[in-house]
Amino acid sequence: MTGAVEDTNRRILRARDAMDRAYAEPLDVPTLAGIAHVSPAHFIRTFRATFGETPHRYLQRRRVERAMFLLRSTDRSVTDICMAVGFSSLGTFSRVFRAVVGESPSAHRRRGPLPAAPSCFAMAWLRPSSFGEAPRA
Repeated sequence: MTGAVEDTNRRILRARDAMDRAYAEPLDVPTLAGIAHVSPAHFIRTFRATFGETPHRYLQRRRVERAMFLLRSTDRSVTDICMAVGFSSLGTFSRVFRAVVGESPSAHRRRGPLPAAPSCFAMAWLRPSSFGEAPRA
């Protein structure tokens, strides 16, 4: 790997880390591209080539992952959780949640509280892999 490729990967990782930290904030591609010090178009292409999904889809999946945890570990309303994880529309949240998880937020909540397990196992088991794949049973 050349020095230029390593530098680009490092900058893309810096932007992804910012997405992981501030998933509930209103992040857009120009802001993330600025963190990576590349143009928005180059950022989208490089992010997708590196991580296999667009920045927008990655951010949505991270928000849904957090919502999955909150739905099963708190008694907050679905609307409150929707807003807390960074969605501004309950309809969009429900549509994206169903696309990622394979069930509605309310149906996911009905599964009951999370089982007691080491967090590394629980996170690996509960993390949705990506859009379009069949959800795990």
